[in-house]
Amino acid sequence: MATEPIRREQRGREGGALTVEFALAISLFLTLVLLLIEISRLVYLWNTAQEITRQAARAASIGDFSDAAAMDALRQRAIFRDGPGPLPLGGAVDDRSVRIDYLSLSGAGQLVPVASLPACPLQNIVNCLNDPHGGSCVRFVRARLCQPGGDQAACLALPYRPLVALLDPLFAGATLPPSDTVAVAEALGHRAGAAGCP
Repeated sequence: MATEPIRREQRGREGGALTVEFALAISLFLTLVLLLIEISRLVYLWNTAQEITRQAARAASIGDFSDAAAMDALRQRAIFRDGPGPLPLGGAVDDRSVRIDYLSLSGAGQLVPVASLPACPLQNIVNCLNDPHGGSCVRFVRARLCQPGGDQAACLALPYRPLVALLDPLFAGATLPPSDTVAVAEALGHRAGAAGCP
């Protein structure tokens, strides 16, 4: 009979040790699962960033740069939305992150930002006919993902924000990969038979 309380005490200790071991194992397992989810999300964002800039550059090459509402809609569609807001599962990526630059071709064959945008798409055609290497002849469109605001010349990389705050220390200082796409400027919103600039 004296051995029965000793056995109960040993089972109690073994049960406590088992609980501690299970807690350690499950916390390690959940951390690995969360890390795997974040790495998968990072790969998703890497691929999606390329598609966002490709869609934005293509749409900007045929869209009217003088229509602010159309340009906002273009940025929103590029991040797969119908209105302002972030990319699904995108963290810092939103429609304000999509930067559209209009470029001219210098006489030396270098892409440079246009000195000044023409008043309308028809004026761009006239400018390019008069001087194909002029500073106000839009020949190419570039789309990039940058931090909103700031200097137009500098494109600061977007920070990577994990879904779970527990993983913030692992991704401290991480940024999304740079992504930019250059497309040939096509109509830039000009339609045949359209009237001149307003």
